[in-house]
Amino acid sequence: MRILIDMNLSPRWVEFFQKNDIEAIHWMKVGRPNDADKVIFQFASANDYIVFTNDLDFGAILAATQAKSPSVFQLKSQDLLPDAIGEIVVRCLNQYKNYIEEGSLITFDINKIRVRILPLK
Repeated sequence: MRILIDMNLSPRWVEFFQKNDIEAIHWMKVGRPNDADKVIFQFASANDYIVFTNDLDFGAILAATQAKSPSVFQLKSQDLLPDAIGEIVVRCLNQYKNYIEEGSLITFDINKIRVRILPLK
């Protein structure tokens, strides 16, 4: 599993994921801070990354393009730091690993997780 962390999330996620044996990189290491979501989306798809974000635009891109990849993991939480929600996020990633590998949009909320298989219809 390879995770590309969107600009809107803390780079602290990189170290957290790595400590949990998940390969991760923050967008600021491979792109520009003002790159459009479409650029991030294309990079993730071409390089087999999961987009990790709290930006709802990635779900809209998946719906509009009927894309089969990349998988997108959207956080819907008041606290977006790994210290607060990291452990439960990792459990969720592991629990839904098969769906992520096949292509899915996962919306994560502390109280609810929604999985939609790609392409979105």
